[in-house]
Amino acid sequence: MLEAIDLANVVLQTEGGPALSENGAAAIAVGLGALGTGYAQSRIGAAAVGAVAEDDEMFVPGLIFTALPETLIIIAFVTIFLVG
Repeated sequence: MLEAIDLANVVLQTEGGPALSENGAAAIAVGLGALGTGYAQSRIGAAAVGAVAEDDEMFVPGLIFTALPETLIIIAFVTIFLVG
C-alpha cells in the first residue's frame, strides 16, 4: 500500500509522469478545505442544536458559529481567482 508521501511524490513528479498543474493544486486545496469545513460544520451544527434545545437565547450564537466555517471556504475560493 502506498504511503501518503509516496503518493504525493507520484502525483507531483515532473519528469516523465503526471504533473499537477497550478489549477489542479488550487482545486485540491479548496476541495480539502471544503471537506474540513463540512466536517467542522457538522460538529458545530449538532452542538448548536443541542444548545438551542436547552436555552433559546443560544440561537444567534449557534447560528453565527455554524456559519463561521463557510466564510473560510469562501475566502479560499476568492483567493484562487485573485492569485490565479
